[in-house]
Amino acid sequence: MANLVLNGMAAESETCMALGLLDESSRGASGTPQVLLLIASVLERSIQKNEELSNTARKDVITIFHGSRSPTLSIKQYIERIFKYSGCSSSCLVVAYIYINKFLQLTDGHLTSLNAHRLLITSIMVAAKFLDDE
Repeated sequence: MANLVLNGMAAESETCMALGLLDESSRGASGTPQVLLLIASVLERSIQKNEELSNTARKDVITIFHGSRSPTLSIKQYIERIFKYSGCSSSCLVVAYIYINKFLQLTDGHLTSLNAHRLLITSIMVAAKFLDDE
């Protein structure tokens, strides 16, 4: 039994290292951990899909996070910038992604270019308070 747990922990540790959650070895070309690049890619695809669907007959829920126009920074650039200057952990951004999904489920909203940046910075701030504050 102990061997199974030990092997499970080793596999979990390898997964975390591959995503850039444990050490500095799995960084992309820009120096950003792989997990952040994955989150950025998922968010950008979600925005693109939702905006294609919103051009059809779907009515989008307007929240306090909606802006009047889209920011010029891409989600990837925004995440890299937040990670560089905020000092929060990679795990913090993973939790922030979960918070965004939960918020969108509860409000029946959709991620668009008008609300993504504001939702992202707010969820990162809440996740940092939960995970990174001492």
